[in-house]
Formats: sequence, C-alpha cells, structure tokens
Amino acid sequence: MATFISNSAAETESFGRQFAEKVKPGDVLALAGGLGSGKTQFVKGLASGLGSTTPATSPTFTLIHEYSGGRLPIYHFDFFRLENRPSAERLGLDDYFFGDGVSAIEWADRFPDLIPENACWISFETKSETQRAITTK
Repeated sequence: MATFISNSAAETESFGRQFAEKVKPGDVLALAGGLGSGKTQFVKGLASGLGSTTPATSPTFTLIHEYSGGRLPIYHFDFFRLENRPSAERLGLDDYFFGDGVSAIEWADRFPDLIPENACWISFETKSETQRAITTK
C-alpha cells in the first residue's frame, strides 16, 4: 500500500500520467472516494499518459466512456448513478475487464463484488480544499 499526497488537480493528473506507465492490458483500476476527491482528474492523467487522443471526462451520465488512440484503450466507468447490481451487470463488464485495455471504474465501492479479485484499488480522500490523499492497494 502506498499513499501519494496531491496538492492540486494538476498533481493528481500528473500522478495518473505516471501510473499509466505501469498499466498493461486487462488491468482493472477500482477507484473509490467522495464527490470531488480526484477520481476523474486521475483518469484524465491516465488517459493522457497512455497517449489517448480523446480527453477524459466524467462518464456520470453515460456510465462508460472509451478512450482510444494511445498505447492501450481505456474503458472509463462510473457506478455512481447505477441503482442496483443488475444495472451494473447489463454493462457487460467482463468484456471490458478481460479485454485488451485498461478499465478504470469510478465509485467501484458501490458494487465491490463485481470487481475482479486482481483489481488495483485506488482510494481518494479529500484532506482540504486542494489536498488529496491517493492510496493504492
């Protein structure tokens, strides 16, 4: 377990860019943390670090965004608005999780039993208006 202290949105994105250097096909990143804690900023950096040609945005209302054009495709999920487990299952998660890209799931802790055992859990904690603690497990 390691914790990174971010003092700005730019630092959170930079952390995501650095994290991108380590990911490989089939990796699942389970992101947990409150509203505004930095999950989407991290994914913006991850997409940038993988060379995506599409800037990352929050998939809150569409549930999933796909970013391609880089070293690996990114499948960016948001479980915040999913009402129940069947709603999540209808997304066809296994096709993404066991595919050729990296899956990043915001609000993964809403349905932790749907997250593969080998997933990397990353928690985002708001420490102050600008400071975040990002912990990887």
